[in-house]
Amino acid sequence: MARPLTARLTVVALLGAALLVSACGLPRSGPTKGEIYKGSVEKGGTSHVIEVDDRVSRAANYSPAYGFGSDFRNAGQVGADEVRPGDVLGLSIWENVDDGLLTSLGASSTQLTELQVDSQGYIFVPYAGRVRAAGNSPEELRRIITQKLESQTPDPQVMVTRVAGDGATVSVMGKVNAQGVYPIERPTRTLSSMLSKSGGVSIEPEVAVVTVKRGNASGKVWLRDLYSNTRNDIALRPGDVILVEEDQRSFTALGALGGQTKVPLGNEQINAIEAVAMVGGLATLLADPKGVFVMRTEPQAVARAVLGRNDIYGDQRMAYVLNLTKPDGMFVARDFVIRDGDTVYVTEAPFVQWQKIMNSILGTASDVGTAESAFR
Repeated sequence: MARPLTARLTVVALLGAALLVSACGLPRSGPTKGEIYKGSVEKGGTSHVIEVDDRVSRAANYSPAYGFGSDFRNAGQVGADEVRPGDVLGLSIWENVDDGLLTSLGASSTQLTELQVDSQGYIFVPYAGRVRAAGNSPEELRRIITQKLESQTPDPQVMVTRVAGDGATVSVMGKVNAQGVYPIERPTRTLSSMLSKSGGVSIEPEVAVVTVKRGNASGKVWLRDLYSNTRNDIALRPGDVILVEEDQRSFTALGALGGQTKVPLGNEQINAIEAVAMVGGLATLLADPKGVFVMRTEPQAVARAVLGRNDIYGDQRMAYVLNLTKPDGMFVARDFVIRDGDTVYVTEAPFVQWQKIMNSILGTASDVGTAESAFR
C-alpha cells in the first residue's frame, strides 16, 4: 500500500508544482509573442501589430533627415561690420564754414558721442533727423548722414565710429575647441568658416551634429553633410547660436538577444538585421526567429501608408513583426530601416517556456522525493 500512496503523492506534488508555476509565472525577458498580439488594436489594445512584408517595409521606410529649411538657405550674407540695435556710435562732423549748423564759433568740428541705436534701428542726428542705422555699415551710414546734411551746410565731412557693441556676432558653443562670441567678418560669413574660426570640432567628425538656432527657428546638419553639400553651408545672421554636439540617436535592444542595451545609431542608416547583429545576434538557445519585433511611434502620414487607411489620426503605436524563417524573411529584415527611439525586441521560443516549466516541475518533484526519503 505504501508505494501506490507514494506514487499518488508524487503525482499530486507534480500537479501542484505545475499549478504553482502557472500561477506565479516564470522568469523571462519580456512578453511573449502571443501577449503582444493580445495588445493589438483589433483585440482592444492600443498598438497596431503589423507583419512586415515588402510593401510595409517600403511604406515605413521614412527617416527624418537633418538639414536646413529654405529660410536658412535663402538668407543672404550680412555685411562684415553691420550696425545693430543697441550699438553705441560716435559722430564727428566737420563743416566748411566759420559759423556752422553744429559747430560752435571758432570750432571746425562737432563731436556727437554715445548715440545709441534704438530698438527700431534708428539714431537721431541734429539737422539730419531720424536716420536708419541698423543694417548699414559705418561707412554706409556716413554717406547717408553726409547726404542729409549737404542741403544745409556746404561740403560737410562726417566720420562714424563704433563706441560700444560688437556689430554682427554669433555664439559658438558645444563640442568646439574654442567656444565664444565671434563677429561676422568677411572671412567668417558662412557656417563652415565660423566653425573653423572657433578651432573646429573637438569630437570625431563622423558623429558631430551642428545645430543653428535663429530666433524661434532652428536647423541641424551632420558635419559630414555640411562639407559635402554647399547648400548646407548657410550664411550666418547676427544673433545666430551655433551648437556642436555628438549625435544622440539610438535604439534599444531587449529580449532573447546576445545583449540587452541602448545602442547608438551613428550617422549611418541601419537595418533590422544589422541592429540584431550589433548586440550579438539572436540567442541561439532562447530566441524565436518568428518573433522579432520593432516597436515605435509612427507619425500620422506613415501610419496611414503602412495600414492602407485614411481614417487614422495622430501618432500611432506600431509593433512591426519580422519573421526570419520565411523564405524572404531575411531580405525583408535587411530592407527594414531602424530609426531613432526604436525598440528591437526578440521573444523567446515557445519551447523555452515549456522547458522552464518542466525544469521547475521536475525540480519540485525532486525536492518532494528528497523530502519523502527523509521521512522514511
